[in-house]
Amino acid sequence: MLRLADILFTILHIVIIAFNLFGWIFPSMRKAHFAVVLLTLFCWFILGIWFGWGYCPVTDWQWQIKEKLGETNLPPSFITWLAEKVTGIRYSDSMVNTVTLVLFLIAIAASVYVNFFGRNKRNNFFD
Repeated sequence: MLRLADILFTILHIVIIAFNLFGWIFPSMRKAHFAVVLLTLFCWFILGIWFGWGYCPVTDWQWQIKEKLGETNLPPSFITWLAEKVTGIRYSDSMVNTVTLVLFLIAIAASVYVNFFGRNKRNNFFD
């Protein structure tokens, strides 16, 4: 059961990351995307006051499962863990965090643009 939960958390993580990066592209998903990036920012920077900057409750829960499965030396970031699993290379946490933040800020800027300043008024946030 724990192995299944770990797999489901991995899928959930990948879906959240993909949606955070690309959800703004799809007009029908733009409002949801904006809400999800705000929630992500809240976790990283508000919950991060108490749990550490960049805090992700999904990572916290998944790491608890992985520890029960006997995994040790888990990085602080799911993205660091995933990058290592995909490439076989252990990237520095600071490099992964920097790339993650830059890409996330680009996605936020795109979301703000398409939701509030986009030329297609019918798909703007308050319509």
